Amino acid sequence: MSFTLHGIPVSRGIAIGRAYLIAPAALDVDHYLIEPAQIEGEVERFRAAQQHVHRELDTLRADLAADAPSEMGAFINVHSMILNDAMLVQETIDLIRTRRYNVEWALTEQLERLSRHFDDIEDEYLRERKADIEQVVERVLKALAGASATLGGGVHGACDEMIVVAHDIAPADMMQFKTQTFQGFVTDLGGRTSHTAIVARSLGIPAAVGVQHASALIRQDDLIIVDGDHGIVIVDPAPIVLEEYSYRQSEKELEQRKLQRLKFSPTQTVCGTRIELCANIELPEDARAAVNSGATGVGLFRTEFLFMNHKHRLPEEEEQFAAYRRAVELMNGLPVTIRTIDVGADKPLDSMGGGDGYETAANPALGLRAIRWSLSEPQMFLTQLRAILRASAFGTVKILIPMLAHAQEIDQTLDLLREAKRQLDDAGIAYDPSVQVGAMIEIPAAAIALPLFLKRLDFLSIGTNDLIQYTLAIDRADNAVAHLYDPLHPAVLHLIAFTLREAKRAGVPVSVCGEMAGDPALTRLLLGMGLTEFSMHPSQLLVVKQEVLRSHLKTLEKPVADVLAAFEPEEVQAALKRVALA
Repeated sequence: MSFTLHGIPVSRGIAIGRAYLIAPAALDVDHYLIEPAQIEGEVERFRAAQQHVHRELDTLRADLAADAPSEMGAFINVHSMILNDAMLVQETIDLIRTRRYNVEWALTEQLERLSRHFDDIEDEYLRERKADIEQVVERVLKALAGASATLGGGVHGACDEMIVVAHDIAPADMMQFKTQTFQGFVTDLGGRTSHTAIVARSLGIPAAVGVQHASALIRQDDLIIVDGDHGIVIVDPAPIVLEEYSYRQSEKELEQRKLQRLKFSPTQTVCGTRIELCANIELPEDARAAVNSGATGVGLFRTEFLFMNHKHRLPEEEEQFAAYRRAVELMNGLPVTIRTIDVGADKPLDSMGGGDGYETAANPALGLRAIRWSLSEPQMFLTQLRAILRASAFGTVKILIPMLAHAQEIDQTLDLLREAKRQLDDAGIAYDPSVQVGAMIEIPAAAIALPLFLKRLDFLSIGTNDLIQYTLAIDRADNAVAHLYDPLHPAVLHLIAFTLREAKRAGVPVSVCGEMAGDPALTRLLLGMGLTEFSMHPSQLLVVKQEVLRSHLKTLEKPVADVLAAFEPEEVQAALKRVALA
């Protein structure tokens, strides 16, 4: 039966494919495709793990005390029967052979199918037997982990029809999808600028989040369409709908090929004003995509994703230095702006759990996060600052500080930077002594008290995601209020315009690195406000560039002034239409 779900669009385009449903428990095992030649080897891995568990159960049975309750022996016997049941064993092997799933993926997928069957059973006793199956599968997975400890994950094959469907995926978990091939992405939770959505968008595939109950309503292998432009998910589409979306998909692919012609042409307006288009990256290797997209630099390197890849410890200085140096070298001399760690709120670290009050904070978004956490952990912060400074010896590096609001925070940060330089000088380690330091303007207090920043720092970067969140008191990761998140709210627009105007007057460079920078519908508005440096995901760069090439700054002055003078929603929308036509 065909039905349509509605959510929030976070990555443009259209995807058509089969649902790859990720149950929360399945995230703990590797999911990858194997080559045809590896199929029988993978089946053998499963057989070996099965036999290993059989031996474990035999040992448990033999070790039972003579006075042990009879239920104990029965329990072991039930597990032995499940371990040999064709619904578990043969179906798992079939998934390996027909879908080329690795054995862990095949096993968790079959567990999910069996769990659905048991959930539909009315008899409570039989329904509870699902737990026995889960325990047997857990034993097999543990045996596989021991048998395959030296095997690497990742994609060993390719499938161009997969669309990920999940309840939610944390930013760190999202990173696994960077090395895998998927057509689209759908989650029950999330907002337009949640960090999960940002990472998904960096993959350059159509995506919709906040699609409530998608993971419950969509079944494994359902044919689905993801309309990333409108946040629509169509399940089991009618033939005529499938044909229409296939045509639109082809049109978009043709449009993308046309955009490629703009890649390395100069980025300037019709009136000849040069505009810098930079890229946002999460990992060093993302710098390749930045260069390939024609970016003139990295405007935002989110270093927290390096930290998220570590469990229960922070990365050492050498490890950080190697990552920052790699990004700098891949940019071939183009500038790289490295933001110091920005964690907390929707980006917690395992290592933040001890003694800092983070986990018990009533509202993490207003608590110990970003620069506040860094200043509370000066040794950690000094380690990161030294690593960034060392990378500056290999290319142009700028340091960006997140969530500054107070003069003392700026001064403490600059003091620690001077200390990091002194430590490197004492050790005889090279770095760029004139490395520039800038601030994220993402708290209303920072925008309103801008002279504090203009006096002390070399450049500014407006982080529109948090600026909108804090201006409107909207938790961007909360589905209940996500619809109130509005980049075009008059208060938000006035803070951006004020920051751009005052920075220009002071001769301090300013960029926008939030999601507004990558939205082509807002490009002319930002240009008319005076923005000359944008930073966005590489996948958005060419569509924004196309808007820049079509814009004339003089003709934008009046309609943009009308937008800023408007407060009623209807007036704002009418003025925005005039901006689009200017």
